[in-house]
Amino acid sequence: MGTPRPGAAQGRRGLLMLFPDIAAVAFRYFILYKPFDVLSQFTPDAPGDRTLADLGFSFPPDVYPVGRLDRDSEGLLLLTNDNALKTRYLEPKFKLPKTYWAQVEGLPTAEAIARLAAGVTIRINGKEHRTAPARVRLLEAEPRLPERNPPIRYRKSIPTAWIELTITEGKNRQVRRMTAAAGLPTLRLVRVAIGSVRLGDLAPGEVRAIDRPGGLII
Repeated sequence: MGTPRPGAAQGRRGLLMLFPDIAAVAFRYFILYKPFDVLSQFTPDAPGDRTLADLGFSFPPDVYPVGRLDRDSEGLLLLTNDNALKTRYLEPKFKLPKTYWAQVEGLPTAEAIARLAAGVTIRINGKEHRTAPARVRLLEAEPRLPERNPPIRYRKSIPTAWIELTITEGKNRQVRRMTAAAGLPTLRLVRVAIGSVRLGDLAPGEVRAIDRPGGLII
C-alpha cells in the first residue's frame, strides 16, 4: 500500500480503511471521579503518593488517563486506549471545552466575572500568557458535591463563592491562576465536564465504563 495523502482519511473510519487489522482492537472508555490528593497516573512519584492504582479498580493494561488533573484538584478524568481520541483531546487546535466548578475566596463582582470571561494575563513557566475567552458565571447556590477529604480551610472573616468556568485551553494550573489574577484565590476545584461527557453523580474514587464519547470529537 502506498503512503496515503495527508487528510485522505479521518478518525476511526479512516484508520479502518488504511489498517483493517485495527478492527480487532477493542477500544475502552472510562470516567472517574479523581479524589483530592490523588495523582492522575498509575505510578507514584515518591513513596506514599496515592495514585489511580490505589482506587481499587482494575483497568485494562493499555488504558491510561487522557490529560490530567492536578493533585489538589478533583473531578472528571477520562481514561481510554483509543489513541486517536487522545490526540483529538490533547491537541490545542481542537479547543475542546472543559468545565470546572471553583470555590473561591471572596465574593466575585460582575467586573471580576467579566474579566475572567474576556481573558486575564497569567504567568506560565515564567512567561506571560493571555488566556483565551471563557464562559464564566457565578453559581447562585453551592453545588451538590461530596465533601472533600480533608475539607478546605475556611476563614470566618472572608466569605466564599462558587463560579463555573468553561475553558478551551489546558495550561498548567490555569483555572487557579486565572481566579488569582482576578483577585479570587481558588480554595477547591472540581472538573465537571469534558466536552459532552459529564461527571454526573459519580462519587470520589468511583469508576464507570461508558460508550465512545462522540462529543469529544469536534
